[in-house]
Amino acid sequence: MKPGMVLAVAFVAVVIVLFVVACARGEAGGPARQKGAADPAGDTGPGAAHDPAAHDDHATVHHSFNDPERWAKVFDDPARDEWQKPKEVVAALELEAGMTAADLGAGTGYFTAPLSHAVGPKGVVLSIDPEPEMVQYLGRRAHREGLANVVPVLALYEDPFLPPGRVDRVLIVDTYHHIDDRQTYFRRLGACLAPGGRVAIVDFHKRPLPVGPPPEAKLEREVVVAEMQKAGFRLAAEPTFLPYQYFLVFEPSAMGATK
Repeated sequence: MKPGMVLAVAFVAVVIVLFVVACARGEAGGPARQKGAADPAGDTGPGAAHDPAAHDDHATVHHSFNDPERWAKVFDDPARDEWQKPKEVVAALELEAGMTAADLGAGTGYFTAPLSHAVGPKGVVLSIDPEPEMVQYLGRRAHREGLANVVPVLALYEDPFLPPGRVDRVLIVDTYHHIDDRQTYFRRLGACLAPGGRVAIVDFHKRPLPVGPPPEAKLEREVVVAEMQKAGFRLAAEPTFLPYQYFLVFEPSAMGATK
């Protein structure tokens, strides 16, 4: 069996086990999925502190996304392509054939196809989401679109369930501000990266914009950079072609995590 197929089979098994455990405990979770052009339910929450040094790393909003058909109309709105630029975002990740990419907070799979094509048939895309209904939707979408290298993964709040030392790229779009205890979370995630692995965070600028959540639900770019540095990462690149979002690419720092 090919390595990519072995990994895929293993993760299908993990998904089944985690689904049973999560349903039994009532705590299936993980970071929320990507936001689209607008949020019909509206993001609400305590907001984020303006001082990166004083900011805690709790989610600015807790939000349920358990109706994939409803959210698909938002996340997969064709009008989103104009400002989200999915092909350009994936190209900036510098993926190569055979790599393993994780879409953390995959939602309805807006980035699934571009990532799948980028890693090719010998690669693997781990589409990770906390909502069981979303994970099922991701599986149906991958089957419908013939994306055999896509593996839907049901995560928990505190753990994305990535394979240790195997993931080449992690893409996190409009999801970072939904994660609690982010420094602990990303320290754990760092151990899942392969040599040369990177984490890309795309999220909305903390100001009024024609798309996305309200400013109080957003995090400033400087907060994200400061938190990731404390979690053991350094900013390696910062593409600037997105009109409404910052695009931060991190790699593990030689200094490791800091307090």
